[in-house]
Amino acid sequence: MPHMSLFSRNDDLPGLHGALRDCTPGGKGMKKFHAGDIAVISAADISRQEAQALVDISPAAVINLSKFTTGAIPNYGPHMLLDAEVVLLEDLGEAFMTEFRDGKKARITDDGTVYLGDKAIGTGKLVERAAAEDEFANAQRGLIDHMEAYFGNSIEFIHSEGPLLIDGLGVPDAGSEMQGRKVVVVSDTEGHRGKVKDLHNFIREYEPYLIGVDAAADTLVELGYKPDLIVGNPAGIAAETLRSGARVILPAEPDGTAEGLERIQDLGIGAMTFPAATQSATDLALLLADYHDAQMIVQVGNAVDLDDVFADRPHATPAALLSRVKAGTRVVDADAIINLYTVNRGGGSAWLWAILGILVALAVIVLVVGLGGDAGFTDNLVDTWNNLALTVQGWFK
Repeated sequence: MPHMSLFSRNDDLPGLHGALRDCTPGGKGMKKFHAGDIAVISAADISRQEAQALVDISPAAVINLSKFTTGAIPNYGPHMLLDAEVVLLEDLGEAFMTEFRDGKKARITDDGTVYLGDKAIGTGKLVERAAAEDEFANAQRGLIDHMEAYFGNSIEFIHSEGPLLIDGLGVPDAGSEMQGRKVVVVSDTEGHRGKVKDLHNFIREYEPYLIGVDAAADTLVELGYKPDLIVGNPAGIAAETLRSGARVILPAEPDGTAEGLERIQDLGIGAMTFPAATQSATDLALLLADYHDAQMIVQVGNAVDLDDVFADRPHATPAALLSRVKAGTRVVDADAIINLYTVNRGGGSAWLWAILGILVALAVIVLVVGLGGDAGFTDNLVDTWNNLALTVQGWFK
């Protein structure tokens, strides 16, 4: 990290000076960015692609609300920015966003404090090359240790649940209506309500089998849908939802013990248990849909990819990975379906639809007029056109 005096500008106050630009998701700073501005981002474990996008716009500094490297994964993003001689300031927190507006002139001092004029609006940690190298090496070692443990746990899960994964042993005999149908599995995750709303046209067109996982079953009912199946602990699900007529399946321990069974009994509702080594209701719902030969499984929330596994996110367990691998190509993330049903509302092709509408209207007029009246087709059409022209001329007198 160079001394602040090496990159200070000719301003009265010491430090690196530049206009703050909001380059966080949803921010508009990238469009207004000029070389030498200060980019404000929110990107934990910044990737190579994200770093390259910043290098291309030549910032003087990048302020990260998160950490450039959390230690979860070895990422090259910080190295790329440092190679481009960009000053990096990290871990300022979300509160920093409330202290500035896009385009405001700011300065960064050598202790990591950001100022607007004389007012300090946040303090972070300046990232130095040696520290970045150490964090990368530590993250690399940590990732290897994590993956060894992860796949060791995966082998243990296969040992204990091989019959379930291979032949569906233990899967409840419920949901035979899924066979050959599209199934939507909705999990109680951030943003799931909005995604269900965005799936409205898909649900209306295909009338898929709806599975509500845990409290997401309440979301389906609140949005006017009737879940066909509920998988989860009933303790966190409304009584009205449990009484909606949906079948209820409770995740259970391998010995059959299931949380929430007393609530089901108190409500007088029938339910089945699904004993397995995983207690994730989402994993069980996917295995259930796969076993009952669903044509497609649209997953709303709790998708798992390799980045989630690397980052050791709570939902990316060995059981989660194996259940999705078991379902294979049947599983489709809801975002893919939403993208297919999203209509481009740009005006680029609107005029084509307008012209098509006019042509259709003219065709109808020709057909009706030409076949009506006592005269021939051509005479009827000419008379009607003359009358229409005289009427239009009268509008402008």
